Amino acid sequence: MNATTPLHLLGAPSAHDADPLETAEWRDAFLALYATAGPERARQILDSLAQLARAQRVGWQPDLNTPYVNTVAVQDQPLFPGDLAIEERLASLMRWNALAMVVRANQAYGELGGHIASYASAADLFECGFNHFFRAREGTGPGQHRGDLVFFQPHSAPGVYARAYLEGRLSEQDLMHYRQEITAPAAGAQGLCSYPHPWLMPDFWQFPTGSMGIGPISSIYHARFMRYLTHRNLLDCMHRKVWGVFGDGEMDEPESMSALTLAAREGLDNLVWVVNCNLQRLDGPVRGNGRIVDELERLFAGAGWNVVKLLWGSDWDGLFARDLTGTLARTLQATVDGQMQTFAAKDGRFNRDNFFGQNPELAALAQGMTDEQIDRLKRGGHDLVKIHAAYAAAAAHRGQPTVILAHTKKGYGMGQAGQGKMTTHSQKKLDADDLIAFRNRFQLPLSDEQVTGLAFYKPADDSPEMRYLRERRAALGGALPKRHTACDVVPVPAVGQYAQFALQADGKEMSTTMAFVRMLGTLLKDAPLGPRIVPIVADEARTFGMANLFKQVGIYSSVGQRYAPEDIGSVLSYREALDGQILEEGISEAGAIASWTAAATSYSVHGLAMLPFYIYYSMFGFQRVGDAIWAAADQRARGFLLGATSGRTTLGGEGLQHQDGSSHLVAATIPNCKAYDPAYAGELAVILDAGMREMMVEQQDVFYYVTLMNENYAQPDLPAGAAEGVLRGAYVFERHTPATPAAGAPAVTLLGSGAILTEVRQAAVALAAEGIAATVVSVTSWSELARDGQACEQRWLAGQPAGTPWITALLQATEGPVIAATDYVRAVPETVRAWMPEGRRLVTLGTDGFGRSDTRAALRRFFGVDAQAVVGAARAVLGG
Repeated sequence: MNATTPLHLLGAPSAHDADPLETAEWRDAFLALYATAGPERARQILDSLAQLARAQRVGWQPDLNTPYVNTVAVQDQPLFPGDLAIEERLASLMRWNALAMVVRANQAYGELGGHIASYASAADLFECGFNHFFRAREGTGPGQHRGDLVFFQPHSAPGVYARAYLEGRLSEQDLMHYRQEITAPAAGAQGLCSYPHPWLMPDFWQFPTGSMGIGPISSIYHARFMRYLTHRNLLDCMHRKVWGVFGDGEMDEPESMSALTLAAREGLDNLVWVVNCNLQRLDGPVRGNGRIVDELERLFAGAGWNVVKLLWGSDWDGLFARDLTGTLARTLQATVDGQMQTFAAKDGRFNRDNFFGQNPELAALAQGMTDEQIDRLKRGGHDLVKIHAAYAAAAAHRGQPTVILAHTKKGYGMGQAGQGKMTTHSQKKLDADDLIAFRNRFQLPLSDEQVTGLAFYKPADDSPEMRYLRERRAALGGALPKRHTACDVVPVPAVGQYAQFALQADGKEMSTTMAFVRMLGTLLKDAPLGPRIVPIVADEARTFGMANLFKQVGIYSSVGQRYAPEDIGSVLSYREALDGQILEEGISEAGAIASWTAAATSYSVHGLAMLPFYIYYSMFGFQRVGDAIWAAADQRARGFLLGATSGRTTLGGEGLQHQDGSSHLVAATIPNCKAYDPAYAGELAVILDAGMREMMVEQQDVFYYVTLMNENYAQPDLPAGAAEGVLRGAYVFERHTPATPAAGAPAVTLLGSGAILTEVRQAAVALAAEGIAATVVSVTSWSELARDGQACEQRWLAGQPAGTPWITALLQATEGPVIAATDYVRAVPETVRAWMPEGRRLVTLGTDGFGRSDTRAALRRFFGVDAQAVVGAARAVLGG
């Protein structure tokens, strides 16, 4: 709380109290206990009474909401450790430079967009963190701090750029090219991206947060992954924090809320969220008819988080101290957010009349205050002293994650141009009067001409402000945000050491999923690489044949295993362990992909390369969490996504929602994702080997999506010399000629991938029996073939030697029309149509439409991708 509010004043007596005198006696007794024995004893008595009430089935439980005042009382605030005046001046300068950056861009072009109001509300929240809490990476040597992880509210990016400008990390030319990433280089500048995007600013931003909700869930799983690294003795992360600054409107996203209980269950006291409660979404109030702070307090407290409310600035302390009747606290408690937003948008006179004028007690509190003083009453999120107290409490808390609910004004300081207004989120232009008012509000050292000209301001290098800025960051390890990429190379074993059974399969029957799990089990035993592998599964590890890994490497648990599993006597019994290696995330694809991202970016975030393998039902990957995969791509993830039971006809009985016909189409849209659909274990081995070397040895910023099947069929040896074709996307697998070949006999070329390649091979045999020569091409990656063709075309358009696309050259060595069949929608094989050799017709077969429940054979017949359909297509095209 601010000044300690007398407990007997915080709640008004009930109007239905049957015995007010007895109630008063109970209250006085509790206050006496508190005064003589202290808060710990008071809590013990309350706990005891609550247990007694439950035992008697009274039907009561404590309200999860606390009074609408600050959690950290005035007497509990630590001394502010910095120079308050300098920090306030620096925050004002950054507000100005951020505003000038956005307004300049839109005055010049009018179409670039950008945001002013969000950073105006969060500036002090950021600055307190920058000056006192956010640790940067000192290095990766012994005893060096490897840095905190900070997730920045995306619409506040201009403010982070403004700070980097003062630090000398960005130039004035860079700021002048905000949201002009293409045109900036011609002016010798770096274009500044709209929101945090590591792909576009790879040395600056660490985490993409522009897609609402992805940042919050990602921060939780990063905090948990740091514990995972510590418990597995790979890297000590115990002195590092994860800080996330998010918006109250962002909390509406299901991803923001979906992992709160995991953070509490795991006791992630290395995690601090700062929810910027400016009470406003993009169009208006977050909870106009309610109170978002109360709602979030109940939600987080119920989930097991430590909640710190940061509501009122230091100027309110005196008001609370003089409020002997508790009227102020009760009135604030009763004011809904829509009305609070109105108070934010209006001036001191309005607030005197309409807030303090609600009753004589409030009016008396405002006596002696000018309208300007009332107007300047700060909400907690704009008071550096209060923010520091809240942050310090959060950083010191143990055993739980902490959320700080910081009350701010959206568009703080923008006055009539935007403070608290419904339109403030879209405010990108200010007129001269508004700019001068902003200058005056924050006492900026700018002339009228500089203000109206939107001049950036940077104090002299030897000024107290600049010295202070540098000293504070030096004390915390250096500049931030900053993305690092240096990490040690991790050697990868020769493919024959773990996949010889797949390369020389000799016709043994197995599924590619089983082949993968067998390879993974052997890779986990490799001394250099094995400890860096992170197997991840959302659920149904047994479905994917991973039960044998339970005993081999264990399932990670932050508390070990406190029970004897039902199957303890089984060879494949369930085993959890503090140093377990498997991350089994339960039924949460969003959580599993967040874990995968944490592991896949460990090389950058922690300077320790890890190699995650996340296996899941392919339908629940790109279709369900595609936005999270895109965010992982943005932050240059390295790892494997394994889409098991892939395709529309392999998971026969499951039906419409489980059958994947589109994941390869979506994967192809992500530039740094290499997508493969191997039919055979030998092809899979080549792909895994190449991917591991590309990511762990060459340290390329790519990740692989590989689809796997649960269908058992004979696995052939990998043909000699096929490896290059496997990786480039296609190779000639076999040729079938009629028993009595005749001159001029018809011929076709059949392309197939994944599970449908077996149907294509059967069709080739049937066609040869009819006197039609058939060449079978195994397509391992439609998207790699298409990208190669597009690259050739781009070179041709640029007037450069184009080269020949791989698929074109491959097909030039075959004959006849081309039939392509896959277990995916026809748009997947259609991606290579442009690179057919001249005069060669292409017919594509796919599984368009909704899935069905039936046998594999019935499904393939229904969709027209079985051997019979391929034969029919060949006859038709040859006959036409």
